[in-house]
Formats: sequence, structure tokens, C-alpha cells
Amino acid sequence: MPLPEPKKLVHTVVHHTQTALHHAKKINPRRALRIAIGSALLLGIAGALILAILVAVVNSQLPNPDKLTDRVVAQSTKIYDRTGKHLLYEIFNNERRTLVELEEIPTYAVYATIAIEDKKFFEHRGIRWASVLRAAANNILGRKEGSGGASTITQQLVKNAIVGNERTLIRKIKEAILATKIEKTYTKNQILKLYFNEIAYGSSNYGIEAASQAYFGKTVHDITLAEAATLAALPKAPTRYLNNHEALNVRRDYVLEAMAEQGYITPEQAQTAKQIPLELKARLANIEAPHFVLYVKERLTERFGEKIVETGGLTVITSLDYDLQKIAEEEVKKGGEYNAKNNNASNAALVAIDPKTGEVIAMVGSRDYFDDEIDGQVNVALRLRQPGSSFKPFVYLAGFEHGYTPNTVLYDTVTNFAAGGGSYIPHNYDAKEYGPVTARKALQGSLNIPAVKMLYLAGVNNVLALAGRLGYTTFTNPDNYGLALVLGGAEVKLLEHTSAYATLANQGKRYPTTTILEVKDHAGGTLFKYELPPAEPVIDEEHVAKISAILSDDGARAYVFGAGGALTLPGRPVASKTGTTNDYKDGWTMGYTPSLAAGVWVGNNDNKVMKPGVGGTAGAAPIWNAFMRRALEGKPVEPFPPMPEIKTRKSILNGTDAGEVPVKIDRISGKLATEDTPEEVTQEVLYMQPHSILHYVNKDDPTDPAPANPATDPQYAGWEAGVRAWIEKKQKEMEKNGEERTFILGDAPTEFDDVHKKELRPSLAVLSPQSGVTLRERIIDAQIDVSAPRGVARVAYFLDGAIIGEATNHPFALHYENREWENGPHTLLVKAYDDVSNMTSVEVPLILDAAPEPPNVTWVSPKPNNTLFASLFPLQLEMRLFKKDSIQSIKIFAHRVGDDARTLIGETSAITDTVLVTWNNIPQAGTYTLEPKLILKDGATINGSENSITVRE
Repeated sequence: MPLPEPKKLVHTVVHHTQTALHHAKKINPRRALRIAIGSALLLGIAGALILAILVAVVNSQLPNPDKLTDRVVAQSTKIYDRTGKHLLYEIFNNERRTLVELEEIPTYAVYATIAIEDKKFFEHRGIRWASVLRAAANNILGRKEGSGGASTITQQLVKNAIVGNERTLIRKIKEAILATKIEKTYTKNQILKLYFNEIAYGSSNYGIEAASQAYFGKTVHDITLAEAATLAALPKAPTRYLNNHEALNVRRDYVLEAMAEQGYITPEQAQTAKQIPLELKARLANIEAPHFVLYVKERLTERFGEKIVETGGLTVITSLDYDLQKIAEEEVKKGGEYNAKNNNASNAALVAIDPKTGEVIAMVGSRDYFDDEIDGQVNVALRLRQPGSSFKPFVYLAGFEHGYTPNTVLYDTVTNFAAGGGSYIPHNYDAKEYGPVTARKALQGSLNIPAVKMLYLAGVNNVLALAGRLGYTTFTNPDNYGLALVLGGAEVKLLEHTSAYATLANQGKRYPTTTILEVKDHAGGTLFKYELPPAEPVIDEEHVAKISAILSDDGARAYVFGAGGALTLPGRPVASKTGTTNDYKDGWTMGYTPSLAAGVWVGNNDNKVMKPGVGGTAGAAPIWNAFMRRALEGKPVEPFPPMPEIKTRKSILNGTDAGEVPVKIDRISGKLATEDTPEEVTQEVLYMQPHSILHYVNKDDPTDPAPANPATDPQYAGWEAGVRAWIEKKQKEMEKNGEERTFILGDAPTEFDDVHKKELRPSLAVLSPQSGVTLRERIIDAQIDVSAPRGVARVAYFLDGAIIGEATNHPFALHYENREWENGPHTLLVKAYDDVSNMTSVEVPLILDAAPEPPNVTWVSPKPNNTLFASLFPLQLEMRLFKKDSIQSIKIFAHRVGDDARTLIGETSAITDTVLVTWNNIPQAGTYTLEPKLILKDGATINGSENSITVRE
């Protein structure tokens, strides 16, 4: 007999009822009331008829409750990688089941299950009709939420032993009818006995006795109250809780609280049991990619039920790339062990996703699944951890959606974001302030203060809405996050975090995270086959291109992080971002190319602090980098889209602070520079009437005109104070350090330089040498005639562009000698300056035609005519050689004025451009002539340039 279509029938009745009510409006109220009552009765009769038909049909097709004693031969489920060639894990078909009498189960174990699963167990007759009717109504009306109901222990027994886990209204009705029949056939204690011997506790353990032995290594008779509560917590979702001991611990404690509330134990007993650490002895063997496999198994049980997965002989093809998984495991293990030894970070996790499909291709939940000391069985990829700065890109992305740009100017200055509430003053990682920076530079350097400002400008709710579109499910308390959200104040899962970055890699088009590609039953029939859905465009491609351009610009983040580190891949564009929590409990590195997204977390499962200074860059980035290099080896290099051209009508959004006025001033007068102001006294200065961005934009629509009264924004006063305090502090620092002021707080000058004028320039004539003269010696004796209205301060001489001397006293002449001066045309340039750098110059062309100079020395130390004290001896003499290639050796003699004898004070054969000779003996006081003797390679000896010095005691 075919089942009726309940939804269609109900909708038809409702339609006719609505039509009747519509017509009733046109008639008198009494008749309208009769029509309404009649319609309601008709709807009620139709509903009852539907239910009666369904119950009758289902009842005729029901299996015999005696099926409780039947046992179908179970078959193992096999889980493979994406190729179907690598068996990752086999869920063996040998059920572990040890029958136990109810009397052997401790009373508190029985009550633990009743308290959490069915507190009205001894009162109902198999079902709770309110729950069933609510589930039926929601199912008929197509509502997913609330379509289930709180099943009784009897219903759970039926579901697990007879009708299976199919989520349909028909299954619910079957379950209710059979539960009623079982209640009539068996006593409550018999039902409990059947339940405790039948129910699935996970890992092929059926019945409480098998679970007790598997998880605690003891019979159920000997389990403690805490262990009993743990077992009672499992049947709701065995795979999920066995994979997540934190969640299991929470549910165990909830069981204890329920037992205390219902009077089965005292509050003190519950509290004592809660203090006992959760320890399970169950271990897996012959498993690869264990965290990934168990995550897949959990997804399978949600879809097909625990019993089918454990015993149904399924063949499962997953999304896992076996080779990449092995690379991920190796790099997580290597990097994790290094961090454990050097950085006090005992664990690490990695997730890799194909951005073009959303498929998880690698998952490592801990560096060693079988290491109990680090809680290796915990899959950190699914745990809640604070993301630190690795969440910042999504805040800026929300800002770009809101109308802000990468060039938006945000002052990086210490700011109190209290706005009437408690003080909130974030600081940058390096404790520095960088002043006015663009959003692009702020994100590249991971500056905290501008990020908090961008969060405020974009709006916390808008950021959370974007996070929801990206697939985050963990932002469940929006009222509690506030502006700390951007610095990692909320919690994320590595899997979802990587998926969000994968969406960036795919230019804003999101695919749901997928791990299961195909499921077949034991006979080879297809139960499920993944079909790639159309990508959901959750972010505009142009905004994503901005983020990718920022995160892939290694040189731009060098001012904080340095260039060429672990966030780069040689020869390949890659976008990357690190994150570190303020307390150094979590370190992250997230990154992507167009074809691969990967995220790495490092830290400690028990939330212990890592070594201070170790976080995303030092702890996670090396693991991420090693994985990405190996995973992409030999793969095509893919570029990111270029940064879109950005131009708005507001200077603050285009990279210029509207309160900044750059001008060139004369350093002497402090007035505006003119064409007569010498370049050397011209300075470009930024005059500032500084304001935060809130002075120029309405934060909710930054492209609108500037607000008439910006002070009405609750953050305005704090942001303005931070900007002004930074500028004042910067000015004081520059004055203290004697630095030239490159910006001034105030208005730019309006008057022009009046000390640099043509009529104030010096008058200059070069008397000697004359223009065009030919010199026969390598000597210049310059004589000039110079004067100036303000007086002559100095005269500088240049030969062929290089300064050769400066005179500061009348007659400002120059004597210059240079043995190395080469023959040919040359130019002498003379510049005369007054006290404020008014300048006049004259060029004199020269020709040098001098005879060759013999080898010689030029004294470097001591300087000619220097006075030295005897305490400085032994004294090192230094000379620069001319034509060194002709010199064999050098001897230095000292001749004291008034003495006839000359003393050899040193010699050397080490001929280089500069030679050193030590005068060891301490001479008597007096004036000495130092006489070099140069022994040439041709055997000749010549005199070098002498040096006169005075020695005092």
C-alpha cells in the first residue's frame, strides 16, 4: 500500500481554509465565525486522518520486536584516500559485546543513563508524545531545526536494534509503535537490560560491559561514579565524543549535574567526581592519517548512523591526498619536535585545502596521535583556539566592503578605545608607534592599533557577518567580542580558518569544506557521491585582490618582519599571514597560492605558555613554509590578480591626511623658500593640523561628505587625543636628539624668504690662476677678490667637482699640491658664501702640463707640524705612497734640530698603498725632522717628503 503524501494533503487543506476565510471577510461576522470553526475542524480531521493512515500503513510493515534477539553478520567499513588505492583505516566487523545482567551494573551507572537520556523512564509507556508530535509537525512543515525529539530509552533501543538511524517521519512512527509494543512485552528492568547490552558506545563496543573493559580496563561492576557518567555520556554521539575528550568531559560533568539535580547522588558526590581527570584507554591500530580518518568517521555516523558505519561494510573514498598527507605529517613532526625542545610548544597541527574544490587534502591534528603526554589524540584542527593577528585580513576585508581602501590613512598611535566604558589601550607587537600609515602598510606590518580602528570603522557586526559567509561557526557570542575581536579575542577552528583563507585563494568564491567523495554499501551500491556544487561568491573579487596583493608583498612587510623569511616561497607568489596571541599560547601561520591553502597552529594542548617571543613567525611559519615548498614542488607558478587601481574623492581614503600640508621652507629664516633660496638650506616640512579619520568620514559610509560634528562619534575624542599626543611626543624626541624637524604641529608660514636675494650675494673675482692658464707644476696658488653685503663667511675651492680646500679668513687664498694630479684640462670652481649661504661661484678652466713626479710619500700620521707627547711612544708612523710599484723599501730617519746625527727609527719592505713604521724608542724633547729614504727597485735611493714634529715630555 503506497504511503500518502502528508505535506501535499495538508497544504491543500490549508489552501482551502485560507480561501474560505478570505471570502468570509465579505459576509457578516456570525457566518464568518461558523466558516472559521468549520475550517478548523476540517483541518483537524484532515490531520487526524493523515496520522491514522500513516500509523496503519507503518504498523502493517513493522518488523517483529523479536528482532532484538537476531544478529545480522556485520561487515567492516573501509576508508580510503582520494585514489581508492591507499587504505587509511578499516573499521573491523568484529563487534565487541559482552552480555551482562542488570544486577551486575552499579546502580549509579543505571541512574546516570536515566538522568541524561530519559529522566521520565519509569513514568512513560515507551514514548513521549509531545516530542513525537513536535517532530512530526516540523517534518511535515519542512523545518529542519527541531525535526528531531528527545527519544526515550525504549525508542533508542528500537532505533539501534531494529529500525536504524534513518531521519524520516516514517522511521519516527515505526520507532514509536515498536517502543509501545516493547513496553507492553517487557518490564522496565528488562528494557534496561536490553539497552545496556545493545547500545553502541563507539569503536565497535556494544553494551556497557564491552565499553567498560575497552575504555577503563575493568568490568562494569567495578567502574566508578565518574566512569559511569562518562559511559552515560557516550551513546548520544560516540564517535564525536571519543574524538573530542574536551567535549566528552563537559558532557560527563553535565551527566553528574543531572544526577545530582534528580536526587540520584549528592551535589558533593557530583563535585568530587568532576575533579577526576578523564582517562580512556581505547587505542587505535593500523590507522593512517588518524585525525582525518576519525573526523571522516564522525561525518559518516552523522549521516548514516553509528551502527551502519561500524558494521555495514561501507567503502568510503575521501578527499585526502595521500602524498601531501605524508609531507604534512613529516613537517609537523619535525617542526613540532623542534618547538618542543626549544620553544616550549609541545604540539602542532596543519590543515591543507584545495581552494578550487573545498576538499580537505591534508589534516594533521597533533604531531603524534599516539603520544599521550601531549594529548596526541586531540585533533587540534577542530579545537577552539584564539587566532591572534591571523584574523586581521578579514577585518580589513570587511572594511574594504564598507568603502574603505588599502590607502586609507589610519594613525598608528597609542589610543584609548574606552568610549565611556572600561579602558582598552592595545599596543603593537614591537611596542612602537608608526604614526600615519595606510591600511595596506598597517596590515602588512600586522600593526594592532590600526587594526582595532579598522574593526570599529567596518563594524563588528559586519565583520561577524562576513565571517559567517566564510564558513566560521564559532562566533556565537557577538555581544561579548567588542574591538578585541581583531586581535584574536574570539576563537576559531584551524579547519574553518584554513577554509576561509582558501576562499581568498579562490578570489572570494567559496566551496563548502568536504572530506567524503563517495560512499558505497557492502554490495557496491552507491549511497553517496559528492558532486561539486557551484561556488558561492561570498566576497567581491576586487576586494579579495586587494587582500592578496597586500599579503603577498614581502618587501612591504620588511619594516617589521624583515624580508625573505619563512612567509615567502622562492620564485612563487604566495599570500601569508601570521598570528600570535598576547599571552603566547597560540601561534599561527596561514597562507595560500591560487591552488593551495594551508594553515598551521603551534602551542600546547593544555594552554601552557610558549617561550616568550615565539609565535606565528618563529613557531608556525617554518612548518608552513616547509610543507608549502614540498607540496608545490614542480607545480605551475600561478600569479595573483594585480592590486586594483584605487581612487576616491577623499584624500584620507587615497593615502593623504587632509590635515597635512607639505611645504619647502628656508631653514635660516623659517619662511617659505623662493627660487633664490639655496638648496642646502631648503627643507621640506610637513605642517600638520592632524586629525584622525573620524574627523573626515562618517564611519558607516566613508564616501559621504565629512560629518558636520564629528565629535558626536563616541570614539572621536580618544582617537584625536592619541594623534595629537603622538605628534607632540615625536617633536620632543626630535628636539632632544638634535634632529631636523620634518613636521611641525601648526599652520604653514605665509611669508617668503627675505634673507636670500640676488642683491645680497657675494661679489667674487679670481685673480690667480687666470682662466685658461697652463700650469707646469702640480700646485695651485689661488688668489681672489671677494666681498659681500653681509660679509664673507667662507670660500670653498673645488677641482673637477671635488672639494680641495676651504678658507674662512681674509684673504681667503688657497695653496694646493697634489703629486698624483694628472696632466690635461681641468676646472677650478670657487664658491663664496655669506653667513646665510647666499653664494656666488666662478669657474676657472686650467691646463696641467707638468713633468713626471718621482716616487714619494704623503704623510698621513702624524700630521705635519704636529706636537706629540713622549707618553704616546712607541708611535706608529703612517704614509701613503706615490708610485709604489717603483719602491723596494723605505727607511725613516729622525733628525733632532740642533743635533748633527740622524737616527734610523724604522724601515719596511712591505710596500702597499699605505705603509706603517713603528718608532719604538722614546725620543728626547725637541723638534724633529722625519726624513724618508726610498730605495727604488733600480737600486737608486731618493729622498721623500719630510715631516716636522715637536716632542714634549
